[in-house]
Amino acid sequence: MKRRSFLKKAGIGLATGAAAATPAIVNAQAAPGGLPSITWRMATSWPKSLDTLFGGAELVARRVGEITDGKFQIRAFAAGEIVPALQVLDAVQAGTVEIGHTAPYYYFGKDPAFSFGTAVAFGGNARQQNAWWYFGGGSEAMAPLFKEYGCISMVAGNTGCQMGGWYRKEIKSVADLKGLKMRIGGMTGLILAKLGVVPQQLGAPDIYPALEKGTIDAAEWVGPYDDEKLGFNKVAKFYYYPGYWEGGPMVHSLVNEKKWNELPKAYQSALQTACAEANVWMPAKYDAQNPAALRRLVASGTLLKPFPKAVMEAAEKAAYEVYEEMGAKSAHFKRIYVDWKKFRDEQFLWFRVAENTYDNYAFNSKVGQPAAEKPAAAAKK
Repeated sequence: MKRRSFLKKAGIGLATGAAAATPAIVNAQAAPGGLPSITWRMATSWPKSLDTLFGGAELVARRVGEITDGKFQIRAFAAGEIVPALQVLDAVQAGTVEIGHTAPYYYFGKDPAFSFGTAVAFGGNARQQNAWWYFGGGSEAMAPLFKEYGCISMVAGNTGCQMGGWYRKEIKSVADLKGLKMRIGGMTGLILAKLGVVPQQLGAPDIYPALEKGTIDAAEWVGPYDDEKLGFNKVAKFYYYPGYWEGGPMVHSLVNEKKWNELPKAYQSALQTACAEANVWMPAKYDAQNPAALRRLVASGTLLKPFPKAVMEAAEKAAYEVYEEMGAKSAHFKRIYVDWKKFRDEQFLWFRVAENTYDNYAFNSKVGQPAAEKPAAAAKK
């Protein structure tokens, strides 16, 4: 039953196994009804230069057009072309646009439960996030929140585990975080504030100027490929990992509920299928692009460093304090958190058995690697 429900919601079977056949399937259903021509506008939170995030939005738009033989057209707009990067939800809710491509955790100020739609600190990785959304009750748990804002939501991308950001100074201890002005997305700003950080939420186009001018002391975005494009290595030299607040952050297509309900079923299926395809395409593209980008960054002088264990432990402790506080403030957060945490814990138990054991061995094994090349050394090339 859950598998059938998943296929219906996400179109994943069409997106991954029969993408080439999808147009024929949809059109065979659509032809007798003489389906109408429809044009939508998609506001996004991404500049066009980020060809994986904005590219994911373009992929959704293009695939919908292809699947419907051009009858259902969506045009993707970069951040700022219609609305600012962090106002996509507002635009979809108001009907200014029919659809948006964004990260729900940008809107945690409206309700902290929006954070679950993207990622929360020390949550699951990309695969675990997909498991929660499609099979662990995540989609159903988030639906009432999105409905309050006049939207329905479909996962349409994932960046994979992100980096911990760019810093002007070295972070050797928790004390080094005190007073640090940092661009940080989502609810993690509340966690870092407990460690003395002064959080700032900025859209992608505004980060570099703020870091260059010294308005902020540190910034995180996604990972090597995007960060190189945005030029952060030119204004900050310390590059930390991991982004423990974004183990597998999901990107969503938010659709105005009224406009969704007006769509013919075949067009709804086309959009679901396109979003599911983007959810496969985006992390694969990042995984293919990040290794070479990281090499280039390190070769240009970037100092790659892991967060000290003491910083990680302090952040995790602060995270659970924040989750308790948010549960007291938001009924949605309290409702979602209980089942989310149970599911996450089960995922962690399972991944420790095979996945983590394999990863730890394979990633650290010297067998099969060039004799002079170890993982740390490889990153410096």
